[in-house]
Amino acid sequence: MRRTLPRRWACLVLGGALLMPYMMVGVLVAGLVRGESANLLLPAQVGVFAAVLPVVAVTGLFLPVRGLSVNAAQGLLGARVETPPRQAGRSWQERRRTAAWFTLHLAVGGVVSGCTLAIVPFTLFTLALPIVGHSTPVLGFLATPGWNAVGWAAAGLALLAALVAMAAGAGELLARLAPVLLGPTPAERLAAAEEHARTLAERNRLARELHDSVGHALSVVTLQAAAAGRVLDRDPATARTALAAIEQSARTALEDLDHVLGILREGRQGRETSSSASGRADGGSGGGDGDGGRGGRSGHGHACPDDDDRTALAPQATLADLDQLVATSGARVRQEVGDLSRVPALVSREAYRLLQEALTNAIKHGEGPVHLTAAVKGGDLRLEVTNGRTAGTRDRTRDGGGARARGRERARTGGRGVAGMHERVRLLRGDLEAGPTETGWRVSARLPLRSSP
Repeated sequence: MRRTLPRRWACLVLGGALLMPYMMVGVLVAGLVRGESANLLLPAQVGVFAAVLPVVAVTGLFLPVRGLSVNAAQGLLGARVETPPRQAGRSWQERRRTAAWFTLHLAVGGVVSGCTLAIVPFTLFTLALPIVGHSTPVLGFLATPGWNAVGWAAAGLALLAALVAMAAGAGELLARLAPVLLGPTPAERLAAAEEHARTLAERNRLARELHDSVGHALSVVTLQAAAAGRVLDRDPATARTALAAIEQSARTALEDLDHVLGILREGRQGRETSSSASGRADGGSGGGDGDGGRGGRSGHGHACPDDDDRTALAPQATLADLDQLVATSGARVRQEVGDLSRVPALVSREAYRLLQEALTNAIKHGEGPVHLTAAVKGGDLRLEVTNGRTAGTRDRTRDGGGARARGRERARTGGRGVAGMHERVRLLRGDLEAGPTETGWRVSARLPLRSSP
């Protein structure tokens, strides 16, 4: 208490200083109304004090005093006030709470400041009475030398002690009410929780992006490196082609990794400097752009809303990049791709990631050529990726059950790929089947072109 009392007393004096312009104007108006000359140096009328408090409350509703009040409460009162998030506009709930604090601060500070200005000089005056040695009038009474003057000195010290106790109590009151009135409102806490949820959703999305991109690249690198090693001596041209595919896959994975790290770095700096910009939601979530989803590179159509700047940095491959994905996969892929011009940007981007992960799993867990199908049927986008021997040639395989067991065992040793695919499809309200078959791996997905409630 002794360490915080001087700072809290200074905060109360600050409140009294802020109240002085209101009191001076109030005294001037009262003098004009009564037709008397206003005494601007002694604005101590109780009626004026009570009359200016509603004016203080009204100004607290509209003046931007919350920042000043929070700084005063934290720095002078020592109150633990949670810093409210910055918002574009002020809610009336926040205005009322800030006005209540502003009025209480100025009212209590005005009383304590007035008492300080009166009691401290009075105490010094009474302490000097025993030393003066002659009779002195005090508040209409005559203080005579001797025990009478000592009594006045004791009364002055008692008033000073009462002033200290009053300042300590007033400071404690303001320190207790500061977190309640100046802290975040329920609406601001809800907005902060929503922002936190958006941040977690964005990090989850980035984790899926990184897993799909880097996991696919590593699978391609492994396959192509093995192929290059087998044909290096007898077919150098094919080996060079495999090494070029390794280079391209590694470069793509490195670019995606750089994107993710840049997004995380930008997001961290943005949260440290300001939390106002992160409340903007990404606008495009369903409209097609007539280019098979190529419009996804403009930053629209995220699975979760995020900041425009961060969106522009994120990897935005779509179905328009399907040929490049197949070319760099290193696998023998037979494509059956229909007209995808009606696929919205959001669905196109998520479908690309599904096909990327499906190709990765087919390369890791399956055998033989890959069959990829992508077409629009009715109001849905149908995707299917399979590999291994077809049903018509199953009689040539005597170890179908063993292949399925090996596929399941490999699937269990995989990462978050299939779980991430289910999350993507669930966000788009679609259906997904993914898992090992008797001779390989199969992924089948249905994605609605338009979201339905």
